[in-house]
Amino acid sequence: MFSYFGFGSNLNITSLLAKGVEPLASRRAILPGWRLRFNVQHFFLHEGGVGNIEHSEVPGDRVLGMLYDCPDEALAPLDAMEAYGYGYDRINIEVETDGECIPAFTYVGMPEFINDDCLPSRRYLNIMIDGAHRADLDPDYVQQLEMQPVHQPDDYPPFTPPPGDYPIFDLASLAQHPMYTALCDAVFDMSEARPLHEFLKSFFGGRDMTLFHLKRLDSNEVNESMDIIRNGHLNEAQLCYLNGYLNEYAREYRYVGRLDYKHVIKEYNNGSIPPGTCPWNP
Repeated sequence: MFSYFGFGSNLNITSLLAKGVEPLASRRAILPGWRLRFNVQHFFLHEGGVGNIEHSEVPGDRVLGMLYDCPDEALAPLDAMEAYGYGYDRINIEVETDGECIPAFTYVGMPEFINDDCLPSRRYLNIMIDGAHRADLDPDYVQQLEMQPVHQPDDYPPFTPPPGDYPIFDLASLAQHPMYTALCDAVFDMSEARPLHEFLKSFFGGRDMTLFHLKRLDSNEVNESMDIIRNGHLNEAQLCYLNGYLNEYAREYRYVGRLDYKHVIKEYNNGSIPPGTCPWNP
């Protein structure tokens, strides 16, 4: 078992569960002598910056969050979701909770990803604010979050694949291309992506990421499944969110084909995709 201090989106238990991490216990905690920032630039520009912490010499500065007791097997998915060793480093800290000082670890931004001009997206901040209310954090701290300026993304047109004849993929053929990834039936080649996307090549490569993104929307309830895609039950917020990512995928990567969702859903429903091996069933 290990103790983990979540201060960004992970202070919200729903966000943590969506990442495949189910803590054994949780409690409010304070990290004194640090301050909250949003200067870790997201992999995709429309998401702005995400949470970070920095040492502070200002008296009274502190970061509020949740201290989670997690089983050892939760470390690998947590490291993966935080891009450990690439976007974030994992450090040891000491937090205050229930009158005790408890050793724990948390994640801080790597220098290559720090951009002090970044602001959090509305989605990311909503997740934090919801988590802060659920945890009953200090009202003054919550108010500071609610007053935080947010990143203003571009207005995206509906995504349209480029003209031309392109191949059709299923999950098996997609998996044979470790530099390909899919979203909403569109397949993209990541091989010429900018250097900051190097981590995503191993994380997204050969996979469809539609449900992965849906589970990170601020309105998610962790129970999203392929059924809502199969039955066309995506709501306006989900459609808008995925369309933004489709436009960003097209900006970062090269469109190379279409994913046959009928075939994919058949594979998913007949059990040929083992549980735990597909992002749809984390």
